[in-house]
Amino acid sequence: MVTKRTKYFNNNRRPVLLSTNYNKFMARKLRMITATGGNPVADNQNSITAGPRGLLRMRDYELLEKLGRQNRGRIPARLAAPAGTFSSDSTLTLRVTMQNLYKAFYTSAAFLWLSSTFSGMAATTTVSVQNDKFVPSISSINAGDSVVWHWDGSDHNVTSTSHPAAWTASATVTSTTFTFTNTFNTAGTFPYECTIHVTEGMLATINVAAALSPPTVSITNPVSGALFPAPASVTMGAATTDASGTVTNVQFLVGSTVFSNRTTAPIVAVTNNLPAGSYTLSAIATDNNGLKATNTVSIQVFTPISLGSGAKSSATGFQFSYPANSGLNYVVQRSTDLNDWISLSTNTATANPTIFTDGHATNNSAFYRVGLLPNP
Repeated sequence: MVTKRTKYFNNNRRPVLLSTNYNKFMARKLRMITATGGNPVADNQNSITAGPRGLLRMRDYELLEKLGRQNRGRIPARLAAPAGTFSSDSTLTLRVTMQNLYKAFYTSAAFLWLSSTFSGMAATTTVSVQNDKFVPSISSINAGDSVVWHWDGSDHNVTSTSHPAAWTASATVTSTTFTFTNTFNTAGTFPYECTIHVTEGMLATINVAAALSPPTVSITNPVSGALFPAPASVTMGAATTDASGTVTNVQFLVGSTVFSNRTTAPIVAVTNNLPAGSYTLSAIATDNNGLKATNTVSIQVFTPISLGSGAKSSATGFQFSYPANSGLNYVVQRSTDLNDWISLSTNTATANPTIFTDGHATNNSAFYRVGLLPNP
């Protein structure tokens, strides 16, 4: 704020030397409306909003002062009428009061809306363009965030001094209601200036940090669609990566039930005797930034079926029967070591018992099993 010593002539044309606030003096001289602090009100007909049709902003102190003066004002015609009488201004008084309440509500809502941030959403930082300075002069944001410059002084612009320029320079504006916005999608340091007042030190910087990325997690065992005989104790394994932090916990779930948490390697957990049915197995990784990632697989646990007697049907064929319900789906698997099982056939039973022939039974010994698949 500038203070000047101003000389003017009184009614007798004699010079009088006064020391006064320059803004208040000019406001009185030009018969301008001033705020409580003496600053001239450039626009008394419009309010500052968040966007062309957005909510009112708390920084519109001129509006707040007007509302305050109106609420404190005592207008005899709008006082409550005595009991038993009706004032023609009662309706007007109620309407004005409700308007004030609506303005106060929407102003508060605008402040809360502009101040709120939540996970996964870009933030907005405001910089005040004042006389000969930017406030704050250094702003720190994340990639994807935006900066809004609001003119609180006149004859200023916002010009990037990066090479190449990080944005197209704003216009040189005198209005104190003007705003200029830029979104920063890349990390780095971005200096800028007001070209008109750069010699007076009107410089500032935006520091943009790289956006945090969530971790990744993948279930390495079992594979999706795997089949297990009941009761099944399934070993789950997971692998994680994190470019922006460190994975601090991996949570294992069967459906929505957590059955294990792992904070150190190896990231392995074992389910406990799952009965026959369909299951979704999940692994949720959480890092030190609070970011999460999830991976899921689906498995089937079936009730083993007692097989009938089997016999060689040819040099490379082996045949056996198993009890089945007509119309239900079954899977036949083969193994040479009882650990690794290969699915040979998935079929819908048409008779009981059902006969199955393995036409590639070339091993000296093999094991077979049949499982009931989920049926509609």
